[in-house]
Amino acid sequence: MTSYAQLLDQVRAGALGPDPGALRIAVAFTTRQAVRHDGRGTGYRNEVLSLRLAEAVGSCSVEPGALSDSALDDCAGADVARLLEHPLEPVRVAALDAYLMHTAPHTRASGAESVPLPTGSSLVKSRARARAVVELLDLPAGATVLVVGVVNSLLEELRSRGLGYVPCDLKGGATEWGEPVTRDALGAADACDALLVSGMTLGNGTFEPLREHALRHGKKLVMFAQTGSAVLPRFLGHGVSAVCAEPYPFFWLDGGPGVVHRYRGDGGRR
Repeated sequence: MTSYAQLLDQVRAGALGPDPGALRIAVAFTTRQAVRHDGRGTGYRNEVLSLRLAEAVGSCSVEPGALSDSALDDCAGADVARLLEHPLEPVRVAALDAYLMHTAPHTRASGAESVPLPTGSSLVKSRARARAVVELLDLPAGATVLVVGVVNSLLEELRSRGLGYVPCDLKGGATEWGEPVTRDALGAADACDALLVSGMTLGNGTFEPLREHALRHGKKLVMFAQTGSAVLPRFLGHGVSAVCAEPYPFFWLDGGPGVVHRYRGDGGRR
């Protein structure tokens, strides 16, 4: 898929599956969390919009408190085609994700490699997911990675492999280790050898410039995706090198076993 806009146009036209106007969202809900792992000096908050379409759930992260109750009311019972035209970007992303999860779920036939996550605390599961994500970079020690969407477990895993990184997040601030967090992803990208990027960039409109940078400069772009887990594998071979897809329910919701789905290169293109 050559661009996010093109993917949206194809889904709207019914070119990738059933008519989205004939499919209705049964349930719309948000999941909110506040986190502070044992042994960590800082915490964070997350909020995710999720839409249920038959057996599938599509999701998009939002800034905590940014989504009104009226947005949920707009989604419940609405057809997917209508939501793909919604004025709020997170609603459009969650609807697209739900549609693609419904039409092409994460299976071996779709190119997915399912990686189990262990039972355990939120930190145990966070670190296991971080290993599954960082393995997709396959970089030599000493390389520098732009990390868009700061997750301390990912930074910790990069450090353990001798990889440098530039942390980037729209919130700015500092990492667990006191490193400054830049807000300017594209400004920092030129000095980095590869990009490790959150699916949240779909919801805030910053995904396409990063994809185009990776494509233009021949850099690896690995996506870790709770937002748009079924959307991002569509861009393999078009700027995206690999995806670690994590559909709802996310690792932080339950202490039991979990799973993420990895896609690499042409083998994961759907």
